[in-house]
Amino acid sequence: MSPLAFLLILVVTFLGMEVFAWVMHRYVMHGWLWSWHRSHHEPREGAFELNDLFAVVFALPAIVLIAIGTWSNVWALPVGLGITAYGAVYFYFHDGLVHRRFPTGFDGRSGFWQRRIQAHRLHHAIHTKHGCVSYGFLWVRSARALKAELVQKRGSSSSGA
Repeated sequence: MSPLAFLLILVVTFLGMEVFAWVMHRYVMHGWLWSWHRSHHEPREGAFELNDLFAVVFALPAIVLIAIGTWSNVWALPVGLGITAYGAVYFYFHDGLVHRRFPTGFDGRSGFWQRRIQAHRLHHAIHTKHGCVSYGFLWVRSARALKAELVQKRGSSSSGA
């Protein structure tokens, strides 16, 4: 495989992980596995929360793909590395920069990071399974749009809809 093809597969996988992460966050974490994810919407006691199990589960396919790519099917290596890169960036951003679970050495004051931090904080404005906004990480809507959506959702839920 050419280096360009390798890089292209890795980048496409990295970007595709945003779609996967959004779907998983919206329909699995705020769906049938809310019992794990709820810990992330509540104050944490100690270094870990039940939600951290998602990182372990999501790392397994990447580990398998990297192993397969190293030993036999070369296409699997950039896919596994793309998944791993997304997970590493997400971990640094989400756990370090947003939730301050560890020091990042980065203030995140650029417009790019501020928009993502605001979106994630607006996601956490709701402490229940339903009614949240902004399930993504790389692609987020403006804070203004997310706030309007929260107001609309609160209004419709209080009117019995």
